[in-house]
Amino acid sequence: MPESSSCSSCKPSSIGKKVVMALSGLILAGFVLGHMSGNLLMFKGEGAINAYAQWLHEHTGLLWFARITLIISVLAHIWTGILLTLENRASRAGGPATEATRQATIGSRTMPYSGLVILAFIVFHLLHFTFRAVALNGVVYGDNVYAMVVAGFSSKAVALFYMISLLLLCLHLSHGVSSVFQTLGLRNERWRGRLDVVALVYGWVIALGFISIPLAVLTGCLK
Repeated sequence: MPESSSCSSCKPSSIGKKVVMALSGLILAGFVLGHMSGNLLMFKGEGAINAYAQWLHEHTGLLWFARITLIISVLAHIWTGILLTLENRASRAGGPATEATRQATIGSRTMPYSGLVILAFIVFHLLHFTFRAVALNGVVYGDNVYAMVVAGFSSKAVALFYMISLLLLCLHLSHGVSSVFQTLGLRNERWRGRLDVVALVYGWVIALGFISIPLAVLTGCLK
């Protein structure tokens, strides 16, 4: 979700890409909130998280609708992100964007890189807990999601990778959510600072919510 600049010289195609980027990012930001809320049921105990997982599998229509929406959103977000990054680099090569680059936040400057790490994290996460193909030592946990999650985060290397990736997600969200308001015309100079704070808080809530689970496993709070 790259920063959208309000300028009259922006091409309609660029504006369209930014809108697609913003809307797909908004869907993904909403998904991570729902996903985190479900995952936090780990702290209510084995019965709660396993019942939640069972409910999801009983509602296959809803589950597949969510999956298809997410796949389309991820692909749209990645593709428009690549196109906009290439356009921004071409624009900088043409001249005047040096000062804007200096003034850009660390979140906006690192969006392509944090995005790549998050993509790698998503692939690993799917292989880890959805397809159960890595980092579970070949153990089959059946419907016991609680035991699988505890086992999955018992590896310090895996837990550390998750926590670093989620801190990068915080950085990505804190800039991206703020950019959504600007791209959709919902942010002005009066509200800019407040919305930036909202985006930053949202990013940290998501990151710390997810991080709390591997951290609880490593410290023995969940076992």
